[in-house]
Amino acid sequence: MNGEFSMEPGRIGRRIAYWRDRRGFTQADFGRLMGQTRRWVQDLEGGQRQQDPRLSVLVRAAEVLRIPLEQLLVDSPGTPQSTTLPPAEASAVIGVLYQPVSADEEPPPLPELRRRLTYCCEAFQACHYGALGRDLPALIVKSQQAAGRAGADAGEAYMLLSRVLQLAASFLHKYGPATAVQAAVVADRALAAAERSGDAVAIGAASRRVAKSLSYQQQPQAAVDFAIGAARRLSSDLEAAGSLGLSTLGMLYLNAAIAAATPERSTAAVREAVEHVDEAAEVADRQGADLDEDYTQFGPTNVVLHRVDVLTRFEDGWSALEAGEPLGVEAIGGLSKERQAQHLITMARSLLLTRRKEGAAESLLEAARLAPEEVIGRQSTVDLVADVVGATPVPGGELRRLATRCGLPA
Repeated sequence: MNGEFSMEPGRIGRRIAYWRDRRGFTQADFGRLMGQTRRWVQDLEGGQRQQDPRLSVLVRAAEVLRIPLEQLLVDSPGTPQSTTLPPAEASAVIGVLYQPVSADEEPPPLPELRRRLTYCCEAFQACHYGALGRDLPALIVKSQQAAGRAGADAGEAYMLLSRVLQLAASFLHKYGPATAVQAAVVADRALAAAERSGDAVAIGAASRRVAKSLSYQQQPQAAVDFAIGAARRLSSDLEAAGSLGLSTLGMLYLNAAIAAATPERSTAAVREAVEHVDEAAEVADRQGADLDEDYTQFGPTNVVLHRVDVLTRFEDGWSALEAGEPLGVEAIGGLSKERQAQHLITMARSLLLTRRKEGAAESLLEAARLAPEEVIGRQSTVDLVADVVGATPVPGGELRRLATRCGLPA
């Protein structure tokens, strides 16, 4: 167990207040969930209840706050480790990663593989993850075979293999810690294939997946350094590649910004993350419009969405909502379902941080209506649904039904 163990009422109270605030609960919300009054919570957090916290109280508080009991017993709140198993569609992708590639089978021609990749990329953007999980394993195998048998067109074959593996990494990233290790393996393979292709755009795009994998492995500074290092190293070649290269460059800066936005907020961390968003904004201004080059959805609108996301990750809900005010409905509506749903989920977090529980619930419900698999199948979003339900005194019928679909008590 990390940190200093203490059952001193005052220290316990401060830990409860810390986690209550992170969950977006007021003292009245937390008291209702504990079956107590707001004054009882005030006294508990202030260390003024000499008979509390009894172990039974702490166990119940940990359940309400959805954290391991040890988080209330140590001074440094840690990150609970997920034990969630990956869903079947992710397991199918993972399964082919460790199979030997048959050299006897004739792979489909590269144009056919590109057509299959386009279908899978569109399925990802539409949040059809079940369909993607069915088609992606075979595409991984066939693209590996094509790269292994390529002759004069080896560069093109390895570029296509890299893009397939990049998609697989992005898909596995959707399931968080449950698939973090396998996503890192795929991202590394994608970068190796991109380097064999010699294509700067493929190398930059694959580098984004490696950076994201480093973040999921709790190495945020390494993720920032990797993304920014790739951006600096490849900038000339990416700028020469037109809008496709600019989109890749801009997304490297946005990946760095997200990696820098850790919960351990500091002035330096906020400054670094915002600077990287600003660098992406400069690239978007040069690009001049919202485009979907290489399925990046990069442009001025996506930069604003990432600025909102960064501020939300720093738990600055008010600033996040303010940053999102310039966004128009038409601009957001022009993005993919996956990107729209992610933004709605981010907005739900921001609204919950600012105690706007009804708005948070509606944003989640809108995300679920738009892209059910982006909400129901992702543990981080399921956790958010639980937070919103817990913070709402009388959850509406639609919110309760969403909780039930997420496997939560409603």
